[in-house]
Amino acid sequence: MEIKISRHAKRRYKLYKISEPTITGILKNMNLSQGKHEIVKEVKGFKYPLKIVVAVEGDIIVIITNYPLRKGRKK
Repeated sequence: MEIKISRHAKRRYKLYKISEPTITGILKNMNLSQGKHEIVKEVKGFKYPLKIVVAVEGDIIVIITNYPLRKGRKK
């Protein structure tokens, strides 16, 4: 399975100091079906849970955005 990263997501990596292996590691451990998904995960080293929005198209996962949720909100 191939993982592509949008330009917007790359900017969020830098803005919130999220490492790319952190996000790709979360996605590799998930079995995602076709379509758009919003993933909320507690990650060690972050005060708030991370939200990752991805789109799955065939054998390709596109990371649309990623950011920490404010005030610990969970969905």
